[in-house]
Amino acid sequence: MTWVSPGHIPSTVEDEGRHYIMKPLTAKGKASFQKHATILFLVAPAFILFTTFVVLPVLQSGYYSLFQWKGLGPLNNFQGVGNFIRAFKDRIFRIALYNNVKIVIFSLIIQLPLAFSFALLVARKKYTGSVFFRGLYFFPYVMAEIVIGIIWRFIYHPQHGLPTLFSQWFTADKMEIGLLGDTNLAFWAIFIVVCWKYIGFHMILYIAGLQGVPEELEDAAVIDGASKVQVVFHIIIPSIRNTIIISVFLCIVGSFNLFDIVWAMGQGGPVHSTETLVTYLYNFGFKRFAFGYGSAIAVIIFLICLVFNLFYQKYIVGEAQK
Repeated sequence: MTWVSPGHIPSTVEDEGRHYIMKPLTAKGKASFQKHATILFLVAPAFILFTTFVVLPVLQSGYYSLFQWKGLGPLNNFQGVGNFIRAFKDRIFRIALYNNVKIVIFSLIIQLPLAFSFALLVARKKYTGSVFFRGLYFFPYVMAEIVIGIIWRFIYHPQHGLPTLFSQWFTADKMEIGLLGDTNLAFWAIFIVVCWKYIGFHMILYIAGLQGVPEELEDAAVIDGASKVQVVFHIIIPSIRNTIIISVFLCIVGSFNLFDIVWAMGQGGPVHSTETLVTYLYNFGFKRFAFGYGSAIAVIIFLICLVFNLFYQKYIVGEAQK
């Protein structure tokens, strides 16, 4: 093997009858080495932290999901895919999965359109107080989910909550309305809170996207005879397509990881009517010390998000970039 470096005097090294011509590093080679060393030095801490606190726990959870384990002692009771079969046979698990799917669907058809409408109002209209309304809509997102859940639990209180107060204004009879205690209404009561919590976040995303749309395009469309609705659907929405893609992605993934608000407002009740996949994991995993089964639920949630992510990146993001 031979390395030749113009402008340098090579040195010869013999090893087992072979002759090697060694060359010193050039200035370009030193710069490349320093560049890669710097990148490695800067990336290594984040890579180590991500591997330690994300990758390894995911792999460990996948391993625990194959056993019936209570968190103490060795892993002896091997179940294979038994925990996963048990989950899909459980009626409460199917209710939790169905609730998550409902949250996704209604968030896409109610929450995101409302957020987009608010963005149009506060970003395109020049009036006094528009900045105030931006902060007002965004403020719920800044608050902790557990705090919001506790506040709304008092708002929905059956004796002195807002629903009971409103009913007394419009009816002669004194009625106590307990939305969180009604199996038919509890889900919708919690969904209102979820929508109120995250609508400001998506509104800010849309406002950021709208700032990249020249108002001259809208003015030109209006001059050509387009209505306001046509401007929105044919000018604004296509122009912020990438922002909408990000918003939809975050909405769907977040809906499958919803926990704090639901737990603070009813812990999945009444009668599991507001159960989600994460509250189901906590109720039937951590609280009952069934860590093997709980790990299987965590793996299912992870696989749902992973499959959706791969599908979304390939067919939605990929098509948008063409």
